[in-house]
Amino acid sequence: MRINWTRAMLAGLLGTGAMTAVGLWVAPVMGMPRMNPAAVLAGAMGGSAVLGWLGHLMIGIVLALLYATVAPRLPGAPWMRGALFGLGPWVLTQLVVMPMMGVPKFSGSVAAAIGSLIGHLVYGAVLGAAYGTGAVAVAGRRAVA
Repeated sequence: MRINWTRAMLAGLLGTGAMTAVGLWVAPVMGMPRMNPAAVLAGAMGGSAVLGWLGHLMIGIVLALLYATVAPRLPGAPWMRGALFGLGPWVLTQLVVMPMMGVPKFSGSVAAAIGSLIGHLVYGAVLGAAYGTGAVAVAGRRAVA
């Protein structure tokens, strides 16, 4: 298995951007609370918006690097593997991260928890689609990573 780390990082940025767009602009249109993960992180890190955004983007990249290592073991098309992967960070966020930041488990409401789930599924699907099958050229032939 060969991992394309650069592609994984770029896919992580794309997935993070898509997830953020869903939280900021799509969720409110669907009647869900507006969700800004960077603002939540900023609040947990002393209120700095810059630190919140850097933290949000870095988490997306680190998760994408983890995804690149487990993707070949997941079933389905690349976008489906990514969406399945997105369930893990969602559960971790809802049961561990949110309570650490003073927010109740499952974001304190069904609507917020579902919105977060949708965001994580979108993150994963975009991540998976952008990372693709992981096929990379190796010495003139294709190898699946």
